[in-house]
Amino acid sequence: MNTPTSFVDDVIRARRSIRRYLPTPVAADTVKELLDLAARAPSGTNVQPWRVYALAGAEKEALGRAITEKYLASGIEGAEIDYYPKQWAEPWISRRRKVGADLYALLGIANGDKEKMARQWLSNYRFFDAPVGLIFTFDRIFAPGMLLDYGMFLENLMLAARARGLDTCPQLAFADFQDTLRQTLGLPENERVIGGMALGHADPDAPENQLRTERVAAETFTDFRGFA
Repeated sequence: MNTPTSFVDDVIRARRSIRRYLPTPVAADTVKELLDLAARAPSGTNVQPWRVYALAGAEKEALGRAITEKYLASGIEGAEIDYYPKQWAEPWISRRRKVGADLYALLGIANGDKEKMARQWLSNYRFFDAPVGLIFTFDRIFAPGMLLDYGMFLENLMLAARARGLDTCPQLAFADFQDTLRQTLGLPENERVIGGMALGHADPDAPENQLRTERVAAETFTDFRGFA
């Protein structure tokens, strides 16, 4: 019998970024339940800076088409908030290269095969064919520091989904299409897009879903002081 602690531990370990989904629908009530749980995340002075657009069916498909067309026509529009460093260094660049190489190896994509790489990248904008796509926005009134609160909200959402047998993939790729998202979804000017997330049931036969990323041990990144 699992204790509450072991259940939480198992859910954390089981959460992965899933990149292909079954067409099994996810009910709006389930999505609402997950978002209500996610909103239990802490935020500075309980501001709760998150806003979510939950998409399914024709609405989700229309967004995917709009972004794909824009990408193929003129490339990305550009994010408003930098996420990755402008210049990489070790050990982070090696970790980044490894996860990319491992994913492409599972998909049978050879190094330098730009056509297949592009095809795989475009699946981002379909939310990897998940039945639910989520877009997250952040009011321009907030300073970047409140993205820490937003991260806890997203983690709550992903863990709550995994506890219910659902899977997710957080997707920064959507932040590169502020204008297209604003036009397609009718976003107000005061909102900037943080990213998106695929939500649904993982396709167990998809090779990309066999990816298992590694984590370094706590002693690698922690300086323990004052302990007996």
